[in-house]
Amino acid sequence: MVTEALPCENQLKDFFTEVEWLLHDKPVREFDYYYDQIVCVGELLSTAIMSHYLRESGQENTWIDVRDIIRTDDNFRDATVDWTITSDQVNRVIKPALKPGKIVITQGYIGATDENESTTLGREGSDYTAAVFANILDAESQTIWKDVESVMNADPRQFPDAKPIQELNYAEVIEMAYYGAQVIHPKTIKPLQNKGIPLYVKCFLKPELPGTQIHHQSIPNLPPVIVLKENQVLLDMRSRDFSFVGEQHVGQIYRILEELKLKPNLTQNGAISFLCVLDNHDEKIQKLALEASAFVDVQVMKGYSLLTIRHYNAELFAKLTEGKQISLQQQTPETIQALITNG
Repeated sequence: MVTEALPCENQLKDFFTEVEWLLHDKPVREFDYYYDQIVCVGELLSTAIMSHYLRESGQENTWIDVRDIIRTDDNFRDATVDWTITSDQVNRVIKPALKPGKIVITQGYIGATDENESTTLGREGSDYTAAVFANILDAESQTIWKDVESVMNADPRQFPDAKPIQELNYAEVIEMAYYGAQVIHPKTIKPLQNKGIPLYVKCFLKPELPGTQIHHQSIPNLPPVIVLKENQVLLDMRSRDFSFVGEQHVGQIYRILEELKLKPNLTQNGAISFLCVLDNHDEKIQKLALEASAFVDVQVMKGYSLLTIRHYNAELFAKLTEGKQISLQQQTPETIQALITNG
């Protein structure tokens, strides 16, 4: 058997040298830039080890640095893929390497700018990378392996009686993710939806289980999907002179939210008030409150949880809010949300 130990060690040393060069000089750029340059090395190290291990075990493969394939802009920590250049690179480099019986080992989550600066693709970036490849390669399907048996109708850590969902469609998964369910990120779904490529979510601990299939077809009679987001903050913003909180004030608030990269989980607009529920990013919340206080009165209240139920029924909602104080509630025919505290 040919050992891959020395080639593997040499490749890993090259990656460590890359980081050493970066850390040697005094920082002169923003934190997000340095974050991406360092974090990407973890993907490179792990895939290099896997590639050499498989080769030593008799499975030939081609290891490719995905930074040579995935071209992005320079929005570090949440970069946007340049589909034109990326598609050209996939067709030029990846396709020829995918010969019968051959596999390609590469990385998820990372890419590079046209100046060869490493970038990361934001939340669920590895799943998204796979979707980009699936789209460009016209894959028959994409499979994501996780430590749970399938997509569940609730977080089993919060709701021990959570049940697996064997089938979903693209739209439902996007809705679930929007409300905070830890499922597949919408940006992963879109490249698959564009070409009708089914997505399978399976468990690497029990690969024999069917998992969840996600496709474009309608799914009747879905079970209630429960999302409980804890550590929520309520901002109550009111006009100072009892005049209407109109488009100008709301527009200013959304401009600040966008600048701070804060996504409201729930909003409610009244005649003289604008209520906004957010994850508790303390420093950003303080900046939001400070900037908004220039034109409205702002009250910041913490210690809330946000309960969302899709495909709800009155009995389930009553059960999950029993003994709770509801400070804010919204509902549509499909979805109900309640901002709650312990009563």
